[in-house]
Amino acid sequence: MSEDDRSLARLMARSAAVLLLVGLLTGALVAFAMTGKLDAEPHAMLAAHLNAILGTFWILGVAFTLPMLSFGAKGKRHLAALVIFANASNWLITLVKSLLGVVGVSLSGDGANDSVYVALNLAVVLPSLLAAFCWIRGLSGSPTPAA
Repeated sequence: MSEDDRSLARLMARSAAVLLLVGLLTGALVAFAMTGKLDAEPHAMLAAHLNAILGTFWILGVAFTLPMLSFGAKGKRHLAALVIFANASNWLITLVKSLLGVVGVSLSGDGANDSVYVALNLAVVLPSLLAAFCWIRGLSGSPTPAA
């Protein structure tokens, strides 16, 4: 593994660890939401908790496969940034959505709901799809030689 890959994998692992921590802390908020001690939609709060935990594993998966990717250092950094951004956004927007008590899966004319819908699509759906496509593409070619 090249030094660039090692450095990027460490950044991704640290990002995954932070996302796991906020996801676990969000789990405590789930209990408050489910018992009515926090004014939040409990199922969306649970989704935020799970989004963070599952996102942790996606970030670690990409970090693990860095040496297998056919991208150069710049391409790997872009992929890492996209995966970290999409997963952190998924946790944060779903957390906010639970506090606002909106569904956010379609435009409804409600300002809060529509804002969540747009944010989810721009910061989670599109970057996640692009990251998944790029990850598959990077794993389809020959790995770049270690420096």
